[in-house]
Amino acid sequence: MIFSLLQLFLFSLFCTLCGASPLAVNGTSGTLEKRVTHTGRGTWFNAGLGACGDEDSNDNPIVAISSQIYGSGGNCNQWMTITNTKNGKVASGKTRDECEGCGKYDIDMSPSLFEQLGSLDTGVLSVSWHFEAKDWSP
Repeated sequence: MIFSLLQLFLFSLFCTLCGASPLAVNGTSGTLEKRVTHTGRGTWFNAGLGACGDEDSNDNPIVAISSQIYGSGGNCNQWMTITNTKNGKVASGKTRDECEGCGKYDIDMSPSLFEQLGSLDTGVLSVSWHFEAKDWSP
């Protein structure tokens, strides 16, 4: 019985110590965030002063997200990874604006970002995308 109590104590101590340590992620410690992938339409727009309060040019890889996701701007300056679901091309864009005419999971991209995924002449792409961790950048 003493042996069983000692085993239980040591096991509990081990589990407590392991659970209290943050995981190392790419050389940093912190918690892992759940990544949710969305699918929608990808369009392009001419950049300027965005809802996040920053001025951008068409050469900046920026994204406008739907009003439903934009909310009060909590995702401003957060990077996302975008995939053209038809050709598999992948690019990164920074959330800098709100797209009032977009469906919930649609995104609007600067011309330079859109061109990394497809031709401007296409106008509309089928895309999947997800936000990266708040402190991530390409």
